[in-house]
Amino acid sequence: MADKADKVKGAEELSRDQREISVSEFFEKNRHLLGYDNKVKALLTVVREAVDNSLDACETARIIPDIKVSVKPVDDIKDRYVISVEDNGPGIVKQNVGRVFGKLLFGSKFHKLLQSRGQQGIGISGAVLYSQLTSGKPARIATSTGDGKTHYMNLMIDTFKNEPEIIKEEIKEGKNWHGVKIELEVEGKYVEHQQSVSEYLKQTALSNPYAEIIYDSPDVKIKFERSVKTLPEEPKSIKPHPHGVEIGILRRMLRTTEARTLTGFFTTDFSRVGQSSAKEIIRLAKFGDDVSPRNIDGPQVEKLFQAIQQVQLIKPPLDCLSPLREKLIEEGLKKQLNPEYVVAITRSPDVYRGNPFEVEVGLAYGGELPPDSVATLYRFANRVPLMYQAGDCALAKAVSEIEWRRYGLEQASGASLPTGPIAIFVHIVSVWVPFTSESKEDIASYPEIIKEVKLALQDAGRKLSIYVNKKRKAGEAAMRISLFEKYIPEVADAISRLSGADKHKIASKLENMLKKGKIVIEDTGEPEEGVKQKEDE
Repeated sequence: MADKADKVKGAEELSRDQREISVSEFFEKNRHLLGYDNKVKALLTVVREAVDNSLDACETARIIPDIKVSVKPVDDIKDRYVISVEDNGPGIVKQNVGRVFGKLLFGSKFHKLLQSRGQQGIGISGAVLYSQLTSGKPARIATSTGDGKTHYMNLMIDTFKNEPEIIKEEIKEGKNWHGVKIELEVEGKYVEHQQSVSEYLKQTALSNPYAEIIYDSPDVKIKFERSVKTLPEEPKSIKPHPHGVEIGILRRMLRTTEARTLTGFFTTDFSRVGQSSAKEIIRLAKFGDDVSPRNIDGPQVEKLFQAIQQVQLIKPPLDCLSPLREKLIEEGLKKQLNPEYVVAITRSPDVYRGNPFEVEVGLAYGGELPPDSVATLYRFANRVPLMYQAGDCALAKAVSEIEWRRYGLEQASGASLPTGPIAIFVHIVSVWVPFTSESKEDIASYPEIIKEVKLALQDAGRKLSIYVNKKRKAGEAAMRISLFEKYIPEVADAISRLSGADKHKIASKLENMLKKGKIVIEDTGEPEEGVKQKEDE
């Protein structure tokens, strides 16, 4: 009896210690999940979240983005910086300022299926959380919707409630602008390297060539000028596709639908399901159409789910995607890398798990690219640079499976990237990018994604090989001409001794013959012999 009483007492004591935690409190203790696992990376992550927010806001309002970024050290405090990001977007209405910046999982895109940079509502509020955690200072925000009033707010996050805590707020009139400016004091370390803030902004300018970004760094002021003045097409929200819905989500949709019949449920709550397809699903599940969706539960949901998998449906609509397209990719690469040759490919859309996606690639060659180094790989998802964990990313894996020697490039045995003056741009757009973590640094290795990236790279590689081979042949011809020019005096002298003719006239005629007979390499528009055949094999 004593043992039983002790166990009951222990259970009661344990229950008193149990309590619900908020999402803010969770990430306060697990900040590494959001990309704040070291000081160098943390600085980049704060800038990235703020800039991504600004770009998304501008594009949603169809405004050509002008963004100012400042990173300045705090005097007398080691590894402490003030980060400021300002945009010319639509601004934020007063009542939403606190929730946008001071409440994790607050946003407008989580329940929408359309291409966007942020969907979880964690990014910028996560940066505010990191700021207050490492500096103890509030975020300072200024915003205006263009009505002549600027709303200023200092806020922190109440992590126990996951709610904004307003420290100070005021409204000033007279300033004619629209947009948002956020200032955060954070712990970080500024280092110029391949994953630095300046490199991130350079890559952002590559994938967003319509944006102008001014960066005031601790060392120098840099301006990334826009190369085009046209925004990509605006993506539209779509409804979920049945083949992309898992059984648990199907159960929840059945319980919350406003449709009164199963046919109405499938035709109104999903995309690409017509009357005949809905009736076929219901028939295979052995239900009557008069059954209310809300009455379906337990094993019946499983039957309905299995019936959905058996019916062939039209792929989901594609206007939810907004790829850059070849022209914008080419202009971005030309502006930021200054190569001598650029080729870009945008593949036709495909689907994984019922989610539409599209892959596009670009190859930049020669010019100011370093001639003797390993190629630079730029990875992007929904126009956001992926700066870390390339080894685990589907985009990098696809690049490593390409045999670049087929396209006239040098590649060491066993190497994943070619060597030479080459930069590789790979971009995936989707309504749901399968990141492997909340920090959004690498993409899961879905076979459909890897296949599409490889096909796009092979297509671009064939076009690059034409240019590379033509350049190589031109170089060989120039070498032969140079060699012949070198020996013209000796040849003219020998002919003169044999024929008795004036050697100066002979030399002049040889030079004229050389000018007329320079090799012209015909551009046939075909890939190097055997390349396409080997890929098909």
